Amino acid sequence: MASTCPLLAYAKGTPPKAFLLLEPPWSRTFKGEKVNLTCKDGHSRAQRYVSWYYNRIPLGSRPGTIQIDKSGYYICKTPRSSFSDPVRVEFLSDWLILQASHPVFEGDDVTLRCQGKEEEDIYEKTYYKNKEEMRQWSQYQSEVRIHSVSRDNSEYYCTASVETLWSLWIETSKPLKIQVQELFPKPVLRVRPSQPIEGNPVNLKCETWLPPPRSYIWLQFCFFREDKVLEPGWSNSSELQIPTMWSEDLGFYWCQAKTVTPNIIKESLRSQIHVQRIPVSDVNLEIQPPEGQLIEGGDMVLICSVAKGTGTIAFSWHREGTERSLGRKMIRAMSAELRIAAVREQDAGRYYCSADNIQGPILSKRIRVTPRIPASHPILTVKTPRALAVVGDMVELCCEAQRGSPPILYRYYHEDVILGTNSAPSGGGASFNLCLTAEHSGNYACEADNNLGAQRSKAVMLSITVPVSRPVLALNPAGPQAVVGDLLELHCEVQRGSPPILYWFYHEDIILGNTSAPSGGGASFNLSLTTEHSGNYSCGADNGLGVQRSYMVTLNFTGLSTSKVIHITVGVIGCLLSVPGLAATAYLVSYFRTQRKSGGPPATGTPSPKEHQGPSWSGPFSTDPYKPPHSEPPAMMELQPVYSNVNPGDDNLVYSQIWSSQQTSGNPARSPRTHRKDEEPAVIYSELKKAQPEDTAGQAYEDPAENYENLPCAPSALDR
Repeated sequence: MASTCPLLAYAKGTPPKAFLLLEPPWSRTFKGEKVNLTCKDGHSRAQRYVSWYYNRIPLGSRPGTIQIDKSGYYICKTPRSSFSDPVRVEFLSDWLILQASHPVFEGDDVTLRCQGKEEEDIYEKTYYKNKEEMRQWSQYQSEVRIHSVSRDNSEYYCTASVETLWSLWIETSKPLKIQVQELFPKPVLRVRPSQPIEGNPVNLKCETWLPPPRSYIWLQFCFFREDKVLEPGWSNSSELQIPTMWSEDLGFYWCQAKTVTPNIIKESLRSQIHVQRIPVSDVNLEIQPPEGQLIEGGDMVLICSVAKGTGTIAFSWHREGTERSLGRKMIRAMSAELRIAAVREQDAGRYYCSADNIQGPILSKRIRVTPRIPASHPILTVKTPRALAVVGDMVELCCEAQRGSPPILYRYYHEDVILGTNSAPSGGGASFNLCLTAEHSGNYACEADNNLGAQRSKAVMLSITVPVSRPVLALNPAGPQAVVGDLLELHCEVQRGSPPILYWFYHEDIILGNTSAPSGGGASFNLSLTTEHSGNYSCGADNGLGVQRSYMVTLNFTGLSTSKVIHITVGVIGCLLSVPGLAATAYLVSYFRTQRKSGGPPATGTPSPKEHQGPSWSGPFSTDPYKPPHSEPPAMMELQPVYSNVNPGDDNLVYSQIWSSQQTSGNPARSPRTHRKDEEPAVIYSELKKAQPEDTAGQAYEDPAENYENLPCAPSALDR
């Protein structure tokens, strides 16, 4: 059995091995022959300086090819390679030898040749493997070829039948172990970095090499953690990158390399990867949205992050004053977030977070969170100094939102027109003062705005009560000449004042009655005239804020009787006003009485009983109740009647005369007593009062109709 030579130990990271070539390519030959040894590495150029070793003894630096004739183990090394595998070359003096081709790598086909010194005397050869005949070969073949050899301890030999003229015998060769070199060495798993930091990538490399003569063979690689295949399985790449390495990924890693044809698989040693974990530090809490922009009802995001820390980190969030955490997350990341939906006012407080990767929790700083609350619909309160708001009062408009983050700006509106603004820097309500005028009646509202949306209050109706002004009293007779028995309209009206208004009517400060105006404006009171109604008239107006009295209007009546009416022309007026005229008057009375009894011409017109009596007042009167007295132009008014009493000196006789000047222009309908030119232009009525019948007991008295006479006056009197 051939001896073995221990393999040289190679340092890690050395270059690929050199390899030896034999010429002729047989590892065994006859003694006396010579063999050329050539040292090669991966480069094609010939090596000028090669280190040679014979049985581990240095032979020094020699050319790349040397010639040998001694049996032994030969090794070489080039400057760009590591030591080659030892090659045993044998020089034998045997008659029969078994030769094997060289070099032979795993999976190669090898040629065995049974060679004798006297080859012509051999007529039969037999090959054996581990002492068993290899029957698949022909007995007459000088060479045999074994397919896909492996590195094992199989021994081969051969026998030869030799025949000469005088003898016949069988020769047997020495046993041979085929020197099968590794096609590629066992792969070595390289880890970069050798001690990776948790969370960082790791590169795995399955290192091996093919000898230059077999560099055309393709290798495939596969990586494993424990017994689990790592993605993507078998690949043509000798490297694999793990994007992130975690402490949970620690364990034994190894790799395999194989050839597809022939199928040779080799695996590396198992290497344990130790992952370094970095403790968490610089824990920070961030609030989104940032301070001042978080609005009640919106979502709040709490972001907890660490500046350093590897592996799975446990994040948790807390609010100061609460024992339970708001949330907890286990994540392989440097930050995590917690979302709190629909933040409410009670969620205000100081928040913090913690981070832990089995080195102990680290807390962040505390951050105060105060959600901004939109202003609620404000409430408007109108404060008045009395039950009814009166022109000139100072009212206070108080606007307050029950909820809302300060500062709050309040706006005040009257009928959607802004009156002014006021601010509440610390929240709460605000006020606005307003001095009332009559135009301030209407709807009031206010608005609260804290830049989160303005909110409007409900409208508040404010009625401004305007005190009544001094009323104006107007007297409106029923006809162009008011006489006793007519209806006199007393119309009282104020120019301003809030309804309802109650009007009072006075005669000599005695209340005649009252009338209400629920919607404002004026009111009237009708009075049937009697002689007692002479005097001063006035009216008052009141709407709860004090009575206002009108100026007085004087109305005078004379004491009239219904016993006798006498028609007198206007021309007689001058006669009746003088003592001489009294005699003429008596004459005229006797004359008209004689004419009446004798059937003479009647008077121009006989007045109705109402025409016998008439009112007298101190000044002109307007028939329009909405115009103040004395406002009608004189051209449009009938001249007012003048009342006077005529007393001839007799206690039992009283003359009451009325005269009227004809209207110069106007509607005839308003002056029914005017006459044509052939008629009397005016009539004077005179009442003659005699002694009452009871003054003379049992004496019959004259018919009242007989006591009135018409007394015409000369035309010249009218002209005057």
